[in-house]
Amino acid sequence: MKREDYLFSGTDLYTVRNRNERRVLKSMAANKEIQALADPDGDMIRDIYAMALNLLPPRYTQSGSIVLREPVRKNAVDEAVREALHRVLNNPKL
Repeated sequence: MKREDYLFSGTDLYTVRNRNERRVLKSMAANKEIQALADPDGDMIRDIYAMALNLLPPRYTQSGSIVLREPVRKNAVDEAVREALHRVLNNPKL
């Protein structure tokens, strides 16, 4: 989506993001099982990413927000990535 697609009633909502997005990306980059996949296609990577995010509670913030604590622990993010990977591998698209 383009930035202008995030306008609502004159308010720019483009910078409102789920804090878990970056955390899931970092976990995926560090996951040895994902790294070992032989030439994963874009759909598989997007499926793993989306499923991992759906397994975690959303943590939306906006630009400039101060986060005092992170209730979702790193091991929960890593587990969500592992679970998503296994679900995607066991249920390939036809």
